[in-house]
Amino acid sequence: MKIREIQSNELHLVREVALDVWPKTFSDVLTPTQIDFMMDWMYSLESLKNQVEDKNHVFLLGEENQRPVGYCSYQLDAKEKKTKIHKIYLLQETQGKGYGLKLIEEVKSIAKQNGQNHIFLNVNRHNHKAISFYLKIGFYEAYREVIDIGNGFVMDDIVMEMSISMLQADNS
Repeated sequence: MKIREIQSNELHLVREVALDVWPKTFSDVLTPTQIDFMMDWMYSLESLKNQVEDKNHVFLLGEENQRPVGYCSYQLDAKEKKTKIHKIYLLQETQGKGYGLKLIEEVKSIAKQNGQNHIFLNVNRHNHKAISFYLKIGFYEAYREVIDIGNGFVMDDIVMEMSISMLQADNS
């Protein structure tokens, strides 16, 4: 898998992957109405552009044979010295190939170059497959939070964190 940073004019590629991944990932966890709401809230082209231009999110696209197969977005925080992974998703047929770890290692490398000490992310507390993966590669549960996202919906998440030095041990 090749990983590259994408610009605002390529965010439609993230949306296309999300439209495939999200319903499959969350069909057992969220109602179809909440999935539709969250897709509009987070993955409309306007929202994606806002994330890049106004919130300083950086999107990485994973490609296999020049076909988008996954994405990751992150945000550096100079004050806290922690990098937030906002999104990381792969097409189901590419899961298990090590691509998720490659995306996380890429963010870790960028975070380290920018003087960050930790990476962290939110994961739905019912997304057991993702939680198992994160624990396996060295993340730990930092805390839990419930975030009101509007329209009567919440995100019921576990915040998982990993120190950058811990990731270095995995690269051996």
